[in-house]
Amino acid sequence: MQFLIDNFWALTITGITLGAVYALVALGYTLVYGVLRLINFAHSEVFMYGTFAALWVVMLLGGQAGGSTGQVIFWIAMMFVAAMTMSGLIAVLLERVAYRPLRKRNAPPLIALISAIGASFVLAEIMGLREKIVAWVGLDDELRPYVRNSRNAVGLPDIVTKEAVFTIGGYNVTNVDIFVIVGAITIMVILDQFVKRSRLGRGIRAVAQDPEAAALMGVNRDRVIQVTFLVGGVMAGAAAVFYLLRIGITRYDVGFLLGVKAFTAAVLGGIGNLRGALLGGFVLGLAENYGSAIVGTQWKDVVAFVLLIVILLFRPTGLLGESLGKARA
Repeated sequence: MQFLIDNFWALTITGITLGAVYALVALGYTLVYGVLRLINFAHSEVFMYGTFAALWVVMLLGGQAGGSTGQVIFWIAMMFVAAMTMSGLIAVLLERVAYRPLRKRNAPPLIALISAIGASFVLAEIMGLREKIVAWVGLDDELRPYVRNSRNAVGLPDIVTKEAVFTIGGYNVTNVDIFVIVGAITIMVILDQFVKRSRLGRGIRAVAQDPEAAALMGVNRDRVIQVTFLVGGVMAGAAAVFYLLRIGITRYDVGFLLGVKAFTAAVLGGIGNLRGALLGGFVLGLAENYGSAIVGTQWKDVVAFVLLIVILLFRPTGLLGESLGKARA
């Protein structure tokens, strides 16, 4: 407890920073669940592919420590473009290959859930075997810098120099901390306004509330579902960039534990609730840090799931508990 008191602000800022990443990934879970009542467990791999896309584009552009301000801005902008594009494409492909055929055949929800778990393992292993796959197709020489050590962690070059902007409670809040928190909140506000005010957003809410009635009103359900997966993938790609800038490394299975925690954040806030995903991410990030300070860092992951169990016991609908289909216009 004394460690928590002594390092309260450091634990708070780092918890909010990590919670922002959880929240962005959680948006993908909550969007898909709100529309399809499906837990897309492969969404964690959508995030993972975004981290590699961001890493590869920096390598391709020669990103390195000590770049000018203009170069750093350019590298980060390209990271967002690459990661959001890659994650969006993977998410759309996932919907097209793994879920749509089952939906057309009116498969039971359990079958779709099994398909999601299987797709998660397939996507992870494809990335884990990328070195062998590239060698097999004969592109070993051209792509070796991007595929070597397929199953090991790879790091992002230190393109951003972490500098203290201000100090609070003895903790130096860095430019990266501020960028991640402010950037994540900004993206979430944009998504919230998109769902509330845009034509496609209204279509998403209509399908989430009553798919049959929405179809009778002329809403193309397949198109709405595809857009939902695309938007969720784009959010995961943005989270991937923030994760890389804050943590600095990725690997083929990086999405597994983070994806489970992001799903936990979605449930905490109220599955199917966009603002709940934001709240759940921040609550989970803070709870993890505070809990690990009290019981030890080796129990950090356990704290997250204990919190989930407690919330489900006393408030099964989550902290906010409002579904996407019932959200106010």
